[in-house]
Amino acid sequence: MKRQVRIQQLGGAQAVILHRPHLNVLALTRQLRAIGLVVDEAWPELGAQALAADFIFFDADMGYDGQFPWPAGDAPMPMIAMIGSEAPGRIEWSLQIGAHAQLLKPITGSGVYSAVLIARDAFDRQRALAAEIADLRRRLDERQTVVRAVMLLMQRSKSEAEAYGQLRQMAMAWQISFEDAALRVVARYAAEGGDDQRNRG
Repeated sequence: MKRQVRIQQLGGAQAVILHRPHLNVLALTRQLRAIGLVVDEAWPELGAQALAADFIFFDADMGYDGQFPWPAGDAPMPMIAMIGSEAPGRIEWSLQIGAHAQLLKPITGSGVYSAVLIARDAFDRQRALAAEIADLRRRLDERQTVVRAVMLLMQRSKSEAEAYGQLRQMAMAWQISFEDAALRVVARYAAEGGDDQRNRG
């Protein structure tokens, strides 16, 4: 099944260009404003105010660690690398920082609009994948908690089916989800175990 790509309206979006004063910055600013973006500039570091930006353009040639107020690869908005030198080390650095698209220097009248859209789409897909992975991990943790709760209930001379049924009854009585009931059972048994350890000490 093909994923539908939604072309977003860019009018009023805010872009910050992290680049030393240069003709490339002037050319990029002109193109971004032509497609409706509000543009700010910063150098040598990206201040905390950039957290409100919709797009970040950064100099991959002169950039360095510590320019961004977030961990590398964890930008809260799309990042577009401005690349003049295709040295492997510079490209690797821009990828580690979290570039979602690139623009080759010198900046001309073409490529800016497509770079913005590609970066937006790549960023959205990255966020969706991260949310999906987090949800899968949460569900796996919940399943492991249910298994542990059933095993704890089985210690009281119950079969697996009886322990599972008791856990379901607990969830209904407490008016919480099955997974939350399992978490409560595990926590209760852990507390009881802690009390036993203290009593034995």
